[in-house]
Amino acid sequence: MRVNAYHFRDTWLLSAPVRAVFEVVTDVAGYPLWWPDVREVTRVDEDTAQLVCRAALPYALVVRMRRAEQDPDRGRLRVHLTGDLEGSLAAVVLGRPGGTRLEITQRVLATKPLLRTLSPLARPVFRANHALMMRRGRRGLQHHLSAAGAR
Repeated sequence: MRVNAYHFRDTWLLSAPVRAVFEVVTDVAGYPLWWPDVREVTRVDEDTAQLVCRAALPYALVVRMRRAEQDPDRGRLRVHLTGDLEGSLAAVVLGRPGGTRLEITQRVLATKPLLRTLSPLARPVFRANHALMMRRGRRGLQHHLSAAGAR
């Protein structure tokens, strides 16, 4: 495995209906409203947005997300990633007792020069930074859904 290759799997348990969760996670332009580590979103075209993300570490990632699949009936979303991270992100939104289970899988190569250079030594720190960003995202999404009355 390449030292700058990362595979992440995250599961978010949310107390909101499946449809409400799907609508919010597919509205990429709205991410800065609830996800503190997504600092900026710029729409490129109908299927593409550019995100600027920064968690705890003192660098930002600029990533373009291009929609590859968006199926609300099956609760499936998949995007291609380019920029400081290259690869894919897939999400499945599933019903569960009391709410929704959001399963997120990312397979990426860190292409930002700083990340490529430091990956051999800082890999555990980068993974911890990712975990923090995802934890904040889950909390922000749950709060956003609750404030919107999605129960």
